[in-house]
Amino acid sequence: MARSFTRAIVIVLDSVGVGELPDASSYGDQGSNTVGNIAKRIPLKLPTLRSLGFDRVAAIGAPAGEARAATGRMAEASAGKDSVTGHWEMMGIVLDRPFPTFPDGFPPEIIAEFSRQVGRGVLGNKAASGTEIIEELGPDHMRTGALIVYTSADSVFQIAAHEAIVPVPELYRDCEIAYTLVGEGLGVGRVIARPFVGAPGHFTRTPNRRDFALPPTGETLLDRVKAASLPVVAIGKIEDLFAGRGVTDAIHTVSDDDGMDRTRQQMNVVDRGLIFTNLVDFDAQYGHRNDVEGYARNLERFDARLSTLLPTLHADDLLVITADHGNDPTTRSTDHAREYVPLIVTGAHVRAGVDLGTRRTFADLGQTLAEVFGVGTLAHGTSFLRDITRT
Repeated sequence: MARSFTRAIVIVLDSVGVGELPDASSYGDQGSNTVGNIAKRIPLKLPTLRSLGFDRVAAIGAPAGEARAATGRMAEASAGKDSVTGHWEMMGIVLDRPFPTFPDGFPPEIIAEFSRQVGRGVLGNKAASGTEIIEELGPDHMRTGALIVYTSADSVFQIAAHEAIVPVPELYRDCEIAYTLVGEGLGVGRVIARPFVGAPGHFTRTPNRRDFALPPTGETLLDRVKAASLPVVAIGKIEDLFAGRGVTDAIHTVSDDDGMDRTRQQMNVVDRGLIFTNLVDFDAQYGHRNDVEGYARNLERFDARLSTLLPTLHADDLLVITADHGNDPTTRSTDHAREYVPLIVTGAHVRAGVDLGTRRTFADLGQTLAEVFGVGTLAHGTSFLRDITRT
């Protein structure tokens, strides 16, 4: 088949799930449907996404008119429901077991050694909401200088510190120490720096978050594309999730609007290869905080931004909109949810209205992009390129 695409733009709406997977109950996520449950409470105004066919895969009302894009949904074949697992699977790695979690906190000997190496005490060491734990322990942290350590249902070791008490570079160094202890030592998927500012009762997390993730366990699409001397531009937390592997240019962002601005900027200067964007506010600002109204408004803001991005696509562009897991803000849980993710694919050479059905793995996306770029076959996934390409 003749090469129809020379550039792919993949936008991951972090946590925008579209309904529980068959095994959701095994993860405590039965009934989760991030977009559908939000739509039951707040009518969503998403004209651009609807025009592409989002209403065919998300429960936001009856489909209206012909879909302008190819649409479907993807199931997660890997065990787990965290961002690293989801992104790795999109790019061709399927994990047979999840990263370890520590719902009761990390082993005392690990915390003691971490405290010794960083030269500070430790507060917390429990599973908690990030915003709640800084409100709870922030005053003690500011008084003592001890670091706030916490985890969640995901495989994460999170370190929160006030920027006036622990300078951000020092917090990053502390995360590197933790990465050696719990990442390399225990197989924890990510260590996350969670800096904040403000006074007790008014703490606010800053955009200086940084993720220290384990490197991918196998070869990814990013590795292949970079090896083919094509650009791989990572926007948002993509670089962190892949530990920098397979990335030629990394751009960190402070908000989803900034992420869309940076995506547009890169589309103006990078005319081939892969632009890979993660919009994390859906998850970090709204999903984890059970902020239904905020989540709905962010979906609508993205829809408006998408309406201005679509006309700028080149004739040989492939645009993919998807997600990495769910995080239903209408449930009691503030953690990720085991859900299907949307698959919306558009471009001048994409057949409108194609039903891609339910894909058995996120890796189908990576396999499709591998065929787009002619970089060989990945270990997992089935390409849908022939299904969507105009002849």
